[in-house]
Formats: sequence, C-alpha cells, structure tokens
Amino acid sequence: MTRAPGDPLVRSAAALVAEADARVPSLSVEEVAARLDDPAYLVVDIRDPREVERDGTLPGAYRAPRGMLEFWVDPESPYYKPALDDGRTLVLYCGSAWRSALAAATLHDMGRTDVTHLAGGFSAWAAAGQPVTPLAPKP
Repeated sequence: MTRAPGDPLVRSAAALVAEADARVPSLSVEEVAARLDDPAYLVVDIRDPREVERDGTLPGAYRAPRGMLEFWVDPESPYYKPALDDGRTLVLYCGSAWRSALAAATLHDMGRTDVTHLAGGFSAWAAAGQPVTPLAPKP
C-alpha cells in the first residue's frame, strides 16, 4: 500500500523521539556542566555545521555531524574516528534534544550503550546561561 502525500505516517517523528527518550538516559544541563572537564565523558555536538557556526558550541565539545555519527563510531567503517571510541561515555547534543535522542538510540542499537544525551539540547544549555564557545571566524 502506497502512502499518499499528506497522509499520516505509521510512526511520526515525535513518536520516534519519544520512544528514543524512553530507552536512552539523558542528562540535565547541570549534570552535563559538571561533566565537561571529567575525562570519563566526551561531549559531542551533532548539530549541522551551520548551527555551530551561527551559535557556537559547548566548551570542549567534539563536533560530529549527525549524518556521519554512525560511521564515525563504527570501527569497521572507513570513516571511523577513534576519538569517539576511546572508552569515554558519549554525551550527545543537538539544538533541542530531538536529533540527539534519535542518535543516542541508534548508537545503543549498534551496541554503544555508553551513550546519553543532553536534555533540552543546546537551547536549554544557552537558556540556562551556561558557557558557549564561539567558533573562530573562517579566514
């Protein structure tokens, strides 16, 4: 059966995010702030590079665009990034915690259960007055 444009989806994006949130733990802004300098954690910004350029990033965050994340954590991928697989717990974040919830759930499905995400995302971080590191302007 083909779905016609405008017909409801079998599962909405909101339902997928809710399911991911139910499966994957999240950390509050305060909990992430307390872990920024903890060597057991790696905070990972999965936002689009244009968002990072516009808004800045959490201090010390590793940047891994959402579209490459699964490939960067997979040791069998030609795009593998060892920094994302060095024993630290990954704390993902995006703009509002929708993409990070989905990404964390996907990494759990891949066997990376040492992954959590920032509740409320970058928006909650900035609204709480936490520090933001601006991106250096391009030459």
